Amino acid sequence: MKLLYTNFHSGSGGGHTTYIRELARALGPRHEVHVAAPAGSRLLAEAAALPGVHTLAQPFPNGLRKLRERALAIRQLRDYLRAHRFDIVHVNGSADHRIVIAALRGVSPRPRVVLTKHNTKPMGGLQHVWRARFHTDKAIAVCEYVRRQLEATPYRVCHPQTVYNGVDTTHFAPWPDADARMSRERFAPDAGSLLIGSSAGTADYKGWTDLVAALGLLSAEERRRVHVLIAGQPPSARQLAIVREAGLEAQFHFPGLLEDVRPIIAALDAGFVLSHDIETISFACREMMAMGKPVMVTDYAGLPENLHPGEDGWVVPVHGHEAMATTLRWMLRHRDALSGMGAAARAHALAEFGIARFADATEAVYRDLLVNR
Repeated sequence: MKLLYTNFHSGSGGGHTTYIRELARALGPRHEVHVAAPAGSRLLAEAAALPGVHTLAQPFPNGLRKLRERALAIRQLRDYLRAHRFDIVHVNGSADHRIVIAALRGVSPRPRVVLTKHNTKPMGGLQHVWRARFHTDKAIAVCEYVRRQLEATPYRVCHPQTVYNGVDTTHFAPWPDADARMSRERFAPDAGSLLIGSSAGTADYKGWTDLVAALGLLSAEERRRVHVLIAGQPPSARQLAIVREAGLEAQFHFPGLLEDVRPIIAALDAGFVLSHDIETISFACREMMAMGKPVMVTDYAGLPENLHPGEDGWVVPVHGHEAMATTLRWMLRHRDALSGMGAAARAHALAEFGIARFADATEAVYRDLLVNR
């Protein structure tokens, strides 16, 4: 098959970048894979480094003020589509979906168009009715929550199907105890503290500031023993003010954006993803579990689908400060149980989160589309 993946993000791209990069890495050896993303984007750079994967620096301008840039982008992509005669074009957001639809006008034979929905943003209105009915052949949901959401949108005609995201369970694997201790010494100021953390970033919707309120419900002695480590963009002045006003500057640590998050994950006793918006399934959650860390997640969207509560993690309500505090107390009082829960998280990841499973399921979607043209 000839496959083209598109993504509109001009910067990091977050989970979109991970999703496309891992599909391109897995499917590249057995198909002709192309990736179209904006120049300077992380996705374009990482895709270009993959053996055999072809890349196109392709803008996906959005908005009425960019009509000229949009016309040029459509023309460039149309020429590329005609030159390569793809079997599948796999889009990953509204901006690239829109440009792909416009570029496909006059292209024959038309490739099948697959859309993956990565977030919980609404998809209603006449524009989505038009895209779904006439220009999209299949919709992929990254979790069951999103599949049910798609069934209530115009994309129900695209027969939404769940294909869970996969992570590289060889790359994200438990570290030897000695290496994990060294990493912990680097990040944890107190060797005896409970170190919880996240590689999911510091965006507001990630909900990490809820831990400020949760820690406030602990006793002074309990609070002193809990440290929080969060990788990602440095927090905003407003977010730092929330931490400072609670008197918790000594408990929160922000190492910034990291090319490799494994040293941070290795240092943790447990992870967390406490999102209350946008998030669907979370690569970060699955990476932490693959490295043998139990994870506390909110009951938002597909996050609970990652784990077995009480066995390899915990589910708490969105903004559920009391439940978060109760979970932290349990961790403090049952430190010896965390390694066993981490082993269960690793076993869960090996059974269900692997890249091969993810890639094979996605490839099966493509083959089914082509067989049933």
